[in-house]
This record gives sequence, C-alpha cells and structure tokens, in this order.
Amino acid sequence: MSSAPHAPAAAAPSHVGTHLRLTGMAVLWGASWPWGRVLAQSLPPLAAAACRFLLATVLLMIWLQRSGRLSALRGWSASRWAGMALAASFGVFGYATFFMLGLKQVPAGKAALVVTMNPAMTLLLAAWIFKEHLNRVIGLGMVLAVVGAITVITRGEPWHVLDGRVGSGELLLLGCVVCWVAYTLIGRRVMAGVDALTTTGVTAAIGATLLLITSLVVEGAAAWAAVPQAPMKVWVCLVALAAGSTAVAYAWYFEGVKALGAGAASGYITLVPVFGVAFSALWLGERIDASLLVGGAMAIGGTVLMNVGRR
Repeated sequence: MSSAPHAPAAAAPSHVGTHLRLTGMAVLWGASWPWGRVLAQSLPPLAAAACRFLLATVLLMIWLQRSGRLSALRGWSASRWAGMALAASFGVFGYATFFMLGLKQVPAGKAALVVTMNPAMTLLLAAWIFKEHLNRVIGLGMVLAVVGAITVITRGEPWHVLDGRVGSGELLLLGCVVCWVAYTLIGRRVMAGVDALTTTGVTAAIGATLLLITSLVVEGAAAWAAVPQAPMKVWVCLVALAAGSTAVAYAWYFEGVKALGAGAASGYITLVPVFGVAFSALWLGERIDASLLVGGAMAIGGTVLMNVGRR
C-alpha cells in the first residue's frame, strides 16, 4: 500500500521586490545630491529647502492619514512634541540649511562623499553617550571612513586640514554631518514608541515651518517671488527631491527594515554616495579626479566595515 503523498513544503517568502526597492531607495538618495545642486544654483537656498519639505510634508501627511496614524498625534504629550521639535531643528532645518548652502559652493559628487562621515561620527558618539559596544572591525571602519572623507574634502592633501585651507563649502557640509548625528542621537532619547513614518512626517512638517519662517526673515519675500519663475528643470528637481528622495525613498526604506531587518536594510545606504558621484558626473558633467576616487573608495569601504562589525 503506497503512502500518502507529502504536502508540498511552504515556499520561503521571496524578498526580491524588497531588495529592488531598497536599491531604488539608494538611487533616489544618491540622486538627491545633483538635484539639490541644481536647486542651490538656481534658487535662494532657504526658500528652496522650505519648498522641498513643504511639498514632502503634504505627501507624508496624506500617507499618514491613509495609514490611520494621523489621529494618534492628538494624544501626544507636550514633552513628546518638544522632543520632535528639537529633532526637527537638527534633522530637517539644520541639515537642509547646510545641505543647500554647501551645495551652492561644492560639486554634488564631492558633497555626497563628505557625508560618509555620518555613520562613523554617530557610532563614536553613541559609544560614548549610550555605551554602545565597539570592536576592532568597527574601529577600523571608522578610521577608514573618516580618512577617506578628509581625502575628498582636501582634494588628496589631508595635511591642509591643519593649515586651514579647507573651503567654506566643505565646512558647511560638515554642518550636515553634525546635524544628522545630533538628530540620530536625539532620536534615541525622544522618539521611543513612535514609528519611523510618523517621526518622518512630523519632523518634516516642523522643519518645513522653521525653514519657511527663516527664509522670509533672512531672504525676504523676493526669494519666494523667484520660485514660480524658476525653469522647468528646477521644478523637476524640486518635485523629485520632495516626492522621490523624501516620501518614496523613506517608504521603501521602512518596508525594507520591516521585511529584512534594520541591519540588512541600512547596508544599502552604502550605495548612496556611489550613485551620488555617478549621477553628478552623468547629469552635471562633474569631473571625477583621483582624490575623489581614492577617498570615496576608502569612505565607502569604511562604511561597509562598520556595518560588518555591527553585525
């Protein structure tokens, strides 16, 4: 008597789509650098940053409403709102301001490689403040990433850091690093219990408001009169930054974190400067010199090592 046929084993879930979307996320975040460079060269920087986040806020609020998360904001305490405002001051207002001012002076490909210092500085301060564990692999990655970024900043002559010959644009981009590290560490304290999508939407709204007010005070109403008259190329970059690099890219990133875990998803961020440099050369005709290649390879390699060490 023959035995009954075995039931087919359940197929393991396929994550091909998730990996493709995470790659798309890296593409969009990499493309944000040449798009931002176009805006910085064409519009007053604070007005351009405010427009980006105002548009992104509209899209994110629609997303929050459709996902049923918007109503939960009514129950937030004053301290939670204060924490979000502090986070937005660094992560949106500060970062976007330095981003636009830096890109006004520094080529987009170079700028994309400078901010590879973000994970190294974040991990170092997290180890100091939160006593996070470091090991030799992470330490080597930190050193490699920082030396690579300095090589890019100084055009292959890192000793110029000591004699003050680093340009103001590069220093402004280091402001991006400081703001993002502060935003990440503040988030550890004040955003516990809040999902990433809600955090993104709320901080974008607060940051957009701060950017709008600051632009009106510093740049004046004339800066906003220039926005409707901007060429179509500028509007395409603005919409692409708001919808693509902010709303869509964050959606794909959060989906990747949910499906694969934070470690696997964050590994794709290593691709961001690669796409940033490639798109800047392709779309803006920026020159890729030896210091950019060598320093970029070191910075990206250091980021990979840090991810390996954390796992």
